[in-house]
Amino acid sequence: MTWGQFDEGENKAVPEGREVNPAYEIQAGDILVSRANTRSYVGAPVLVGNTRPRLLLSDKSLRLVPGESINKRWLVHFLSSPAARDFVSETATGTKDSMRNISQQALLKMPMAVPPLAEQLRIADVLEDYLSRLDVAEASIRRSVRRSDHAWASVLNSVARGDLNGRTVHAGLRLVSEVAVVGGGIQKQQKRRPVRNTFPFLRVANVARGKLDLDEIHQIELFDGELERYQLERGDLLVVEGNGSPDQIGRAATWRGEISHAVHQNHLIRVRPSEELLPRYLELIWNSPLVIDQLREVSRSTSGLYTLSTAKVKSVKIPVPSLADQESLVDDADIWETRINAARVVLQSAAARSRHLRNSVLNKALAGALIPQDPQDEPASTLLERIEIERAKGVKRRSNRTPRPRRAAAAVAAEPYLTPSVITPIPSDAIQQEFEL
Repeated sequence: MTWGQFDEGENKAVPEGREVNPAYEIQAGDILVSRANTRSYVGAPVLVGNTRPRLLLSDKSLRLVPGESINKRWLVHFLSSPAARDFVSETATGTKDSMRNISQQALLKMPMAVPPLAEQLRIADVLEDYLSRLDVAEASIRRSVRRSDHAWASVLNSVARGDLNGRTVHAGLRLVSEVAVVGGGIQKQQKRRPVRNTFPFLRVANVARGKLDLDEIHQIELFDGELERYQLERGDLLVVEGNGSPDQIGRAATWRGEISHAVHQNHLIRVRPSEELLPRYLELIWNSPLVIDQLREVSRSTSGLYTLSTAKVKSVKIPVPSLADQESLVDDADIWETRINAARVVLQSAAARSRHLRNSVLNKALAGALIPQDPQDEPASTLLERIEIERAKGVKRRSNRTPRPRRAAAAVAAEPYLTPSVITPIPSDAIQQEFEL
């Protein structure tokens, strides 16, 4: 479940023999909200369309059940708006961006400016018209990004084959152990908590394919003789040892001496090229699909995981042409990379403009600025009165429920929260919430 997207195929089977409550089966028309996710996805809403039967709500999701005065399509758009995202960002708990949580109580306290039901329908219609056009544009941007990725992969393969720009470079295949020194890194342990003799420590998170991310560098304690043994040298290739994704196994980037006296984690394998290899050439061919396929094959295990070792890396065969040919291939590849990166910058700018435009459209539409007001719509006083009646009925129904084993208590109604707006506001607790945590 991501922004506006519900994939019924992404699920796990309930253990055999475990009793399940059919009340938590996901139905077409449900509004689901991601309760626990990364900072970018926590609170993401989706309106479920047609879905397979016997699919249960997980404990990482919440189901919102709006009252009769709230249109589901409008509500999902509101929950996707910048105002709602800001509320979730400020309210979600968790110390790491990789896992944030939004509770049912917090979600129920989200302020909402709600127009009459007829206006909600008009807003939803105009939003879906505008947003569908943006969806088409963004899909085109994503296709172009994929094409740029494929173009770069083709360049890397051409370097490995020696035929970039129509060249014909002949090179024999050599074992990595014949043309480079391969070594492991330092295991992070309690005794290595940085205290006195601390040094920069590169982790798997710092190594992307073909580039390093050095924004966050950890420190580690070293002991006698370890700096000389593990210190990185300019030109070293850092290879990721293992990854759950076969597409990411063995991804690598060259160390260019960006930080003095740096060492690396044991989950990174250091490949130090000999005088027969240019570091840049080694990086290019290592990240080519031709070598990646070989890395994937040697890293495959019976458990289905993909893990490299120094011995496996040494067994990989790579093409090693003359230094002059390596230099020519690198020069041509760098020209291609400059062109492809320039195209990527344009695509990133287009994607950023699209996101900005999407937020602007949501803001204006939800403020009633994209459609004309209709004096025949239900008055605010009548709307509020009807919502209070619905709320009272909902509280009474919940109070009459018989407790069931292993079910969480019903959500406590939030205090009314009125947001000043040209659109008539209502208490956020006009939405009931069903959940199993």
